[in-house]
Amino acid sequence: MQTTQDRYHITAQEDRCTPRTKLTIPAQLRASGGRAFQSVVHDLSISGFSAASINRMNEGQICWLTLPGLESLQAQVVWWDNCVVGCAFTELLSPIVHDNILQRYSETGAYR
Repeated sequence: MQTTQDRYHITAQEDRCTPRTKLTIPAQLRASGGRAFQSVVHDLSISGFSAASINRMNEGQICWLTLPGLESLQAQVVWWDNCVVGCAFTELLSPIVHDNILQRYSETGAYR
């Protein structure tokens, strides 16, 4: 039986404007009406991300992701499964900003 995350992954592969890059980025995540909490972004594309979420988040819920050195980015929850949330940015991330993030964080999780 497929989990929600597996179904999302398969569907998203067919409809991605860019591939997601696996990263380890410290971040803050805040659900609408809630308090910000520390998180770790696991993958990122110009259209969205997945991150650790200690709090249950519901599909369709609005949230804000804050990455080091950037203003908060508004997103909408697409799925939540076992303390990992997948979100779509409300506005696409600038390709320049995306590329800068990729240059800063390696796949091994070491920070540059």
